Amino acid sequence: MSPISPVSPISPISPVYILAIESSCDDTSAAVLKNELLLSNVTASQAVHEAYGGVVPELASRAHQQNVVPVVHEAIRRAGIQKEQLSAVAFTRGPGLMGSLLVGVNFAKGFARSLGIPLIDVNHLQGHVMAHFITSPDSSPEEEVHPPYPFLCLLVSGGNSQIVKVNAYNDMEVLGQTIDDAAGEAIDKCSKVMGLGYPGGPIIDRLARQGNPKAYQFSEPHIPGLDYSFSGLKTSFLYSLRKWVEEDPDFVEHHKEDIAASLEWTIVDILMKKLRLAVKQTGIKHVAVAGGVSANNGLRNAFHDHARRYGWTIYIPKFSYTTDNAAMIGIVGYYKYLDKEFCSIDAPAFSKVTFK
Repeated sequence: MSPISPVSPISPISPVYILAIESSCDDTSAAVLKNELLLSNVTASQAVHEAYGGVVPELASRAHQQNVVPVVHEAIRRAGIQKEQLSAVAFTRGPGLMGSLLVGVNFAKGFARSLGIPLIDVNHLQGHVMAHFITSPDSSPEEEVHPPYPFLCLLVSGGNSQIVKVNAYNDMEVLGQTIDDAAGEAIDKCSKVMGLGYPGGPIIDRLARQGNPKAYQFSEPHIPGLDYSFSGLKTSFLYSLRKWVEEDPDFVEHHKEDIAASLEWTIVDILMKKLRLAVKQTGIKHVAVAGGVSANNGLRNAFHDHARRYGWTIYIPKFSYTTDNAAMIGIVGYYKYLDKEFCSIDAPAFSKVTFK
């Protein structure tokens, strides 16, 4: 993404109301922000995918079509404003599932045009990083501490694992990223192999709290630089599990807590080793975490441990801002509104871009 201004914009005198829409995967979400203050954040999830062990794109897009109107209506209602007060509509343009994105993109375009207000496109990954700058109405001043520029952000989700140097809201540099699978994807697939269900992240997290993280060892990749790889870990996990189940068909049931804890420990160790290297190379000790996997308690504990051991100043988002949500799209939309960075009505969705 190309920089526009080196620092965060200055807040305007009159309030700016941003309606934000997020539909990149299987959650339909709408939020309303008054400047940086979140007034509402409504999300409709899709349980239909649990039976398939993963998101089915066609089912996801159909559910978005059913959910987008009531979700937006409820977000505006909870915000306590009229739609005529909105200053702009921000929407997730990508990356994500194309069918899901198109529902949100097309609704945002039509809604903005009907009100005669600007349209703002937002990169989904940029939104995850900038979730740290949302002001929550129920937070104390001590909780509203935002990272100063520049800072490092470990962005980990089902589709992405990246170390990002954040120079400004619109100036982000990817220092390292996965060359194959993402950390969240590895957790979900290993959970599926164990027969634990979908989504695997919360299940593995819960079981890991009760297990021994050193009970089993899985191979860790040796990738140069700051890039990640999790495909080898998945293979190691699968082969180990097959061997154990051949010897004891009930092995998973008897040892699932220890397996989950060991898997989580290995993934967190891989993530933190690279992050430590990034801190050493850049000299930046303000470090944030974002994305769906940032809800994992093992990763959060590792951040607190590194803050104590290495003197990092860490920034961990609220659980409600870790998964896909429109509030994070809204905060980026607000900053882009101040810079008058609007998009045209014919701006297409994109499915596979990191930052742009």
